[in-house]
Amino acid sequence: MSTTSDQLLQHLEDLGIETSTTQHEAVFTVEQARALRGEIPGGHCKNLFLKDKKGALWLVVCLEDAVIDLKALPSVIGAARISFGKAELLREVLGVEPGSVTPFALINDTGHRVNVVLDDKMMRADVVNYHPLVNTATVTLTPDDLLKFISSCGHEPQITKLYD
Repeated sequence: MSTTSDQLLQHLEDLGIETSTTQHEAVFTVEQARALRGEIPGGHCKNLFLKDKKGALWLVVCLEDAVIDLKALPSVIGAARISFGKAELLREVLGVEPGSVTPFALINDTGHRVNVVLDDKMMRADVVNYHPLVNTATVTLTPDDLLKFISSCGHEPQITKLYD
């Protein structure tokens, strides 16, 4: 069974991570999120759930305005040729629906199947924003606290320059 948004927020609190949460209408795209975000500070991010031709899974997290070249990305992150992961696989591994992909979903990847890639520009922001497993809210935290959370899930992210 997947972790709930409330359980996630409790886990963050248990780790001593300070967050702020903003509730909003459901958003499924970066464009929809831009229209609803209002005054939420910090770097707003997008998340790509990918599968390479060898079956490895990848979660690539970057600022929302990043232009990621999917043909060049495999050589940057050390993957084989990649494509977007199917919705069924996303639900199975990360326990979230399309439109709710987030690094917080790593809490559900108990088999440690996902390779995590964080863009270096995003990690230099003062604060960053992600959905808390549902696309009806946004959680704000520092990049250092994001790393603390990811580590608590048993993952060691790769921080990489993904674009110019």
